[in-house]
Amino acid sequence: MTTKPKAKKFRIRRSASLAGDPAPANVGTTKAPGSGGGAAAARTQAPDFDSDTAFANHDDGFGDQKFTPAQNANIAEPEEVASDAALDAIRREGLTGRQLRMARRVAQKHGLAPTSDFDAVRLLREQGIDPFERSTMLELVIADGKPAGGGGQLKPAGPNLPQTIQKPQLPSAKMMGEEARAQEIFNIQRDIARRRRRRLMLLLSRLAAFVLLPTLIAGFYYYNIATPLYATKSEFLIQKADATTPGSLGSLFSGTQFATTQDSITVQSYLQSREAMQRLDREHGFKAHFSQESIDPIKRLPPDATNEDAYKIYQSHVKIGFDPSEGIIKMEVIAADPQTSEEFSEALIGYAEEQVDQMSQRLREDQMKGAKESYEAAEAKMQAAQDRVLELQERLGVLDPVSETAALMGQITNFETLLRQKELELKQLQDNARPNQARVDGVQGDIDRLRALVAELRSQLTKNADGSASLARISGELKMAETDLATRQMMMQAALQQLETARIEANKQVRYITEGVSPVAPDEPTYPRKFENTLLSFLVFSGIYLMISLTASILKEQVTA
Repeated sequence: MTTKPKAKKFRIRRSASLAGDPAPANVGTTKAPGSGGGAAAARTQAPDFDSDTAFANHDDGFGDQKFTPAQNANIAEPEEVASDAALDAIRREGLTGRQLRMARRVAQKHGLAPTSDFDAVRLLREQGIDPFERSTMLELVIADGKPAGGGGQLKPAGPNLPQTIQKPQLPSAKMMGEEARAQEIFNIQRDIARRRRRRLMLLLSRLAAFVLLPTLIAGFYYYNIATPLYATKSEFLIQKADATTPGSLGSLFSGTQFATTQDSITVQSYLQSREAMQRLDREHGFKAHFSQESIDPIKRLPPDATNEDAYKIYQSHVKIGFDPSEGIIKMEVIAADPQTSEEFSEALIGYAEEQVDQMSQRLREDQMKGAKESYEAAEAKMQAAQDRVLELQERLGVLDPVSETAALMGQITNFETLLRQKELELKQLQDNARPNQARVDGVQGDIDRLRALVAELRSQLTKNADGSASLARISGELKMAETDLATRQMMMQAALQQLETARIEANKQVRYITEGVSPVAPDEPTYPRKFENTLLSFLVFSGIYLMISLTASILKEQVTA
């Protein structure tokens, strides 16, 4: 088995002489590993040799292939080898493109002629200038003509034009071997993998500290510490029974949810108010229920809890929603045991009914008050008219003026008929040639008396002899009083009918609550929802960590830019 011979590699630079004389090749000095750029190196002469004699008795693995010695080859100088090593070290520093461009500008500012960005860093460091120092970067904005720090030279005033490099130094022709290249690639890959592992471990540690640990704490609380709570759900709606006039605008919305939307919102606001909480506490012991020792410390009320603390618990355990499209109020009451939850739910529905009755009570009172006042006024006026009629009857002594007048007229008619008979009898007596004077005088006296009696009776109809009111005046006054009395009686009847109608409307519940879903105590705890709450905690903590990470990354990028 033959092995490939191993030989040291040298950087070869051909001689720049124009003569092609076969001078012996100079073998350059080799730099020992770890030696500095100024270390002494031994120069050795490479003697001429014959490849045929050198490999005459040995098999070198190349067969019959012939090799000729290199002619006119010079070994690189120690300074060049040191500069190449320095450039390799600078490359391994992992400088960014921005830093390399800045180093080139600083080198040009100091009058240097670098062949590359890495060479600019090397030249600046050889002159004792740190290309990445803040003061060095600030020198780039100093006006031309001023001396630059770090031993730099003065630049003449004028436009800052690109400078021509007098003696450019071309890149070295040094070639990296396969083993060295593979080793460098392996080192780079190992460094990248190590950085990735470190970053991954840092990421996992941050996630564990800021996401997983809080999620585990929340899950432990929900599964082991949180008190099971029972929720009683109910639904009810407010209906309106007001009679609307056909054809009016209100009749368009009667019987729909729009007719009671305002009342439903008012009831919802009342049930979510502090007043409802305080009443529930007075009547059913809301604070005492949530101050029990069996409730976990997070949801438990302290013994000396204020109304504000109890109201926060009330808001989270009494959930009320209103659906405007359906007009239904949905309520969910949460308590530590199902019986108490049902009791609280029924009590709140009762409070809602009282609130609805209270809202329509003023309307009913206004209706009843107006109708009652109208009836009382009509009754008082009718009583006054009745008293006036009685007073006239007592004062004038006439019970019924119509009957009195009819009786008087009957007497007058009878007496006038008798008067007509006496006048005929008188004419009959006077028609005789020799009438009986005694009879004539008697008939004439009867006629005169009848005439006086009829005149007296007729005078009673218009005016009495003693100056008292006549029957006609008495009849007129009584008729007016009776007409007024009849009018007041009709008004009193109308007021009485209005009062009865108002009483009927007031007795009806103008707005009332109809329960769609009655409260029923559950037999299994509703809260906490362990898995859903734990998952929600994980999502919340993840979102918070993501926002903080993005904010920190953006701020870091803005600061370093």
